[in-house]
Amino acid sequence: MKQSFFILIFPLLLWHIAKADSPLTSTKFATAYYDNDFVQVARQSNGVLTPKLMTFLTNEKIPVDIKMAIINELGWSVSGKDNYSAFLNYLVKNKVIKSKLRIKKASADIILSLAYLKAMDNYFNVKYAIKLADMAKAKAPKSYTVNLIAALIHAQQVMGNDWCKVFHLTDDVRQNKSLTQDMRPEASEIIFLYMDAYKNECK
Repeated sequence: MKQSFFILIFPLLLWHIAKADSPLTSTKFATAYYDNDFVQVARQSNGVLTPKLMTFLTNEKIPVDIKMAIINELGWSVSGKDNYSAFLNYLVKNKVIKSKLRIKKASADIILSLAYLKAMDNYFNVKYAIKLADMAKAKAPKSYTVNLIAALIHAQQVMGNDWCKVFHLTDDVRQNKSLTQDMRPEASEIIFLYMDAYKNECK
């Protein structure tokens, strides 16, 4: 009897453990870009945003999805990171922006990079990352990548109170056919493989 009960309940336990993770920590889509040299450099950096990687993030010729894959590969840490501050200091030092207060003047790619770095540095508090992500969306409203990364950050914010909304935030991007598809399908599939698990919470 006990064994039968365990067999029945074990899949449910796995399901709840999976959902106890989060949109930012459970969507390792960088693996879809492991054939890319820039992402390979990120793989070898031990999670640290090096000066070389910063030049990639500011290079206008590198597509936004590659830049997001770089940041995704850098990953997260329970104890926190400080890649955001390092990149912001780099931007000011190299005159990409005039000051730390002039982020709004940067390109959508750079603002989104800052947003994603900020969120991955401390995924327990993404309020400012959301502000930056929305800023990036305003500059590149038709980019599928920009909208999907912004949705992941927003989903992180509502994890604690509305799992159905977690699903809809990214699904709404998927359903929006007006967006320009600028992310590898394999990458978005990795994201939705995790995010779609929350659909069951919608009544």
